[in-house]
Amino acid sequence: MIYRKLFNVPTWGLNRPFREFDRLRRQMDELYGALSGGVLPMPSAGVFPLTNVTEDNENYYVRAELPGIKPDELDIQVAAAGISISGERKISAEGNGAKYHRREREAGKFSRLINLPGEVDVNKVEASMENGILKVTIPKSEAAKPRQITVK
Repeated sequence: MIYRKLFNVPTWGLNRPFREFDRLRRQMDELYGALSGGVLPMPSAGVFPLTNVTEDNENYYVRAELPGIKPDELDIQVAAAGISISGERKISAEGNGAKYHRREREAGKFSRLINLPGEVDVNKVEASMENGILKVTIPKSEAAKPRQITVK
């Protein structure tokens, strides 16, 4: 300030070189607050349930993380080129006086549709659950299985 007044030279923000960035950050915070209703959303785990789909020469394997869900609470349906896993995750209430510091686990209905890369034999599908991991073994149809060709 004194430098500018003494020599009549603008300082162009010499006292705070990042003033514009601070202003921009404040504006973005205000915009974000207005869009989110003033409450920061909690991070989520993404699509539920988390799944891995693998294959070998004979089968496709779908493994899904379903902690706390009983096998009889699941609805698994397999069609010619895909699988549907649905159910409901139930979490007991914490009580009326509970004050959350972090809330990432959600309750509610879920449905996951997974397309498979080839046709399957829907009559031979098997499913098992161990330690909260659902494993569905889906045999490939004969038409989808790779064939070894010998050269003569």
